[in-house]
Amino acid sequence: MSNVVIYTTRWCPFCIRAKALLDRKGVQYDEIPVDGDPVARQQMAERAGATSVPQIWINEQHIGGCDQLIGLERSGGLEPLLA
Repeated sequence: MSNVVIYTTRWCPFCIRAKALLDRKGVQYDEIPVDGDPVARQQMAERAGATSVPQIWINEQHIGGCDQLIGLERSGGLEPLLA
């Protein structure tokens, strides 16, 4: 089983799309909500080098955001990371 972590906010449409993609693929993930949690948001920013959400890691590899996740899926690169 892969280790997937996704930092999100509740109303972010890109977070919702990224989680929906992972849900469709049956991927379990740890969601870390950062809305209203400045400490978690700061940890995400330091870890990702970015403040936008979502920020996604698969097996400790930083994927980036929703667009990067969807790009990996379209190019066939997501499955190998999840395997």
